Amino acid sequence: MPDRYTKNYPITTIQRDGTVFSSQRHVAKEGSIELSVNGARAASILASPICVRELAVGYAICEGIVGSDEIVYVRVDGMEVDLQIKSSDDFTLWHELRSSGCIGVKWQGNEEISVSSDAVFPARSIFSGTKFLESDVYSMTRGTHLATLVSQEGERVAQAIDIGRHNAIDKVIGYAALNNIDVSQLYLLSTGRQSAGMVLKAARAGVPLVVTKSAPFDSGIDAAQKSGVGLVGLISNAEMTVFANKWRIG
Repeated sequence: MPDRYTKNYPITTIQRDGTVFSSQRHVAKEGSIELSVNGARAASILASPICVRELAVGYAICEGIVGSDEIVYVRVDGMEVDLQIKSSDDFTLWHELRSSGCIGVKWQGNEEISVSSDAVFPARSIFSGTKFLESDVYSMTRGTHLATLVSQEGERVAQAIDIGRHNAIDKVIGYAALNNIDVSQLYLLSTGRQSAGMVLKAARAGVPLVVTKSAPFDSGIDAAQKSGVGLVGLISNAEMTVFANKWRIG
């Protein structure tokens, strides 16, 4: 798996005491994925150049372009993806706002989203999720993020790795959609800081709880409070900090 994410480069290491030596190091790969929806260019996404189909589907769902049940089919040609979706007023508005440069005004701050799931997660299942916070790719490169869907029993359901924290979420949500996995009873474990944009990705997908090892931004806490998403930060083996909707933690 690491070879799909990384490329090996010769490097020179210089230590403080003057010691110099040469070796090899794995570096995370980056590629540009071109996404179209119904033939209209939607986005260019810089990401790890694998799981392209999952990224496209997850991006469309998490950015509010379309619901998972509105995707007709996905065509992948190398790094180009075209989603064919049912006619959607949401996509028309999204595309108009993005094209005009105003997407941040509507889609990042004022959108009304409410997660319908009533799922509650035992604290032990959240603590047990800390073992999913690192990957072999991260250990090799120190340059990737991951997102994991975890059950109420603390079991890993799906995981995605990417150079971008946003992309990792899109990919794991896309995988869930393509494999008919119900995310309403799962929580999302992320290695990234939680801004409003990150939390709203989870909310649009119907994920009821987001857990991260990092500290959230104020915008992420506000978005979680308004959407009903539980938000846990600074998770470690010893403790967690609940920033929003603590009723999600049993």
